[in-house]
Formats: sequence, C-alpha cells, structure tokens
Amino acid sequence: MSGQFSIHIVTSIIAGIIVAFPYILFEVWRFITPALQKKEKKAALSLVISGSILFMIGIMFGYYFVSPLSVQFLGNYQVSEVVKNQITIGSFISTVTTVTLACGLVFELPLLVYFLSKLGVISPEFMRKYRKHAVVVTLVLSAIITPPDISSQVLLTIPLLILYEFSIYISKAVTKKAEK
Repeated sequence: MSGQFSIHIVTSIIAGIIVAFPYILFEVWRFITPALQKKEKKAALSLVISGSILFMIGIMFGYYFVSPLSVQFLGNYQVSEVVKNQITIGSFISTVTTVTLACGLVFELPLLVYFLSKLGVISPEFMRKYRKHAVVVTLVLSAIITPPDISSQVLLTIPLLILYEFSIYISKAVTKKAEK
C-alpha cells in the first residue's frame, strides 16, 4: 500500500544526492583544506569543480540518452506474447535511477586517473599499453550498468572510451609535473 509513497521518498533522496553532489565535494574539500599548502588548495578546488561538472554531465547523459533506451528495451521485451509485461512505478524508477547514477559515477574516470597518477599507481605508458584491455573492461562495465540491449551498451561505451583517452592525457600531465 505504501509503494507510491516509498518511491516518492526514494526518488527524492536520489534527486537530493544528485543536486547536493557538488556541495558534498565542496565539503570534502573544506575538510582536507587545512592540511594542504596554498598551491595544493587551488588544485583541490579545481578537482571539486571538475568532479562536479563530470558527475553532472554523466547524470545528464545517463538520464537523457541511456535511460530512455533502457526503458524502451525493457518495456518492449517479451518472452512470449502470452506473457504480458506489468511494469510498476518501482521498477521504472529503479531502472532510471540506477542507470543514471551509474553513468554519473563512471564519468568520474578522469578524476580517478588523476589521483592514481598522482600516487604513482598508473602512468600514461601503462594506460596506452593496456588500452585493448581497457576497451574490454569498458564494454563489460557498460554491459553491467545498462540493461542487456546492445544499443545502450554501445552508447555508454563510446563516452567512456573518450574519457579513457582523455585520462591518458591527464596522467601524462600529472606525471610530467611530478618529474619537474
């Protein structure tokens, strides 16, 4: 009986997380700022801003491009004409929010690469050498995030591969700066 109310609460919480994400990153930045030097504070602030922008781009991409394809595929999929789909508001909201949030999170790849490069865990040479592996991992990740239709999987894979290539340049810049 409380299905619609519960969905309304869950949707509100997820929307709140999405809207508050830049503020959450800002608060994380404020927490670590006292331990940073002046030069590091500027870099950390730019990471907060770029992280917020990447997350919002990922959210918009997931909501406007991937979610409609996913909903259309899952809504029209039938095992047999005898078995009818009974789509509930809960399953619809769950599909849209899961896909949208996952897209927002995977668009944070350049930030992850920045930190891993800063720590010396990865390098641009490593990323170039394992580019083919990254394509496979990206395809698998896209298959996990999206429903089992190839169109939404490819639609998510393309920007992830572009972000991967962009991340190579970020890693190169971080590595070059560390060598100075």
